[in-house]
Amino acid sequence: MVKITGVLLDLSGVVFSGDEAIGDAVASIKDLRTNGIPFRFVTNTTSKPVRTLAEKLRRLGIDASEEDIFTPASAARKLVHERGLSPYLVVHPDLLEDLDVPSGRNPDAVIVGDAGQTFSYDVLNTAFRLINGGAAFIALARNRTFRDADGQLSLDAGPFVVALEFATRSEAFLVGKPSASFYAAAIADLGTPACETAMIGDDAESDVAGALELGMAGLLVRTGKYKDGDEFRIDRKPTATVPDLRRAVNWVLDRM
Repeated sequence: MVKITGVLLDLSGVVFSGDEAIGDAVASIKDLRTNGIPFRFVTNTTSKPVRTLAEKLRRLGIDASEEDIFTPASAARKLVHERGLSPYLVVHPDLLEDLDVPSGRNPDAVIVGDAGQTFSYDVLNTAFRLINGGAAFIALARNRTFRDADGQLSLDAGPFVVALEFATRSEAFLVGKPSASFYAAAIADLGTPACETAMIGDDAESDVAGALELGMAGLLVRTGKYKDGDEFRIDRKPTATVPDLRRAVNWVLDRM
């Protein structure tokens, strides 16, 4: 039986839906802490800053700091500063505080996330022209959909990223899940080996497939955006498919 010493947790669709915790999620996370299992929250959410996510978790009764949360925006910010880029941002306005964008130069990169209502033809066409002219193309995420506040699925950043890839005949550099660098940073912060780390998520592609590729256990929960048969739509089946976070945590605790 595989040994588990650390956990990565998706947020939306796993821990909460809208402004409510899902099932026994709060108590389940407390059980991880009580049993000494280190964990980090890893999310492809690109419409909310880390500060807001941490505040939301605390409102739900979950002890969380901003340092416990890994997002694509933090990875993109690091990349921008390392490369000295001046990006054109196709992102939600609330995310600007996490990106810390340099200004005063012509854009030499395009960063695309979930821009929500700010997506428009003009915005996407400007991004297209920049990428087509040689600007670096960075995607915060490639998720197809997310579970919206009304309980229905809505378009995520992925369809817009793919549209720009099609138009520019170029592939975006992905900084969020399931990129290996994103997972590697979270695991390094945890201090646990990949083979002893479990990723718990509701997205078979972004959460589970990426975790399995890096040698982690990938647990798929049947909450959030999960649809019947998702576990069979990826090349490798999840390590386990369980009803919710409570069952996933129980699975982990059985393998301490």
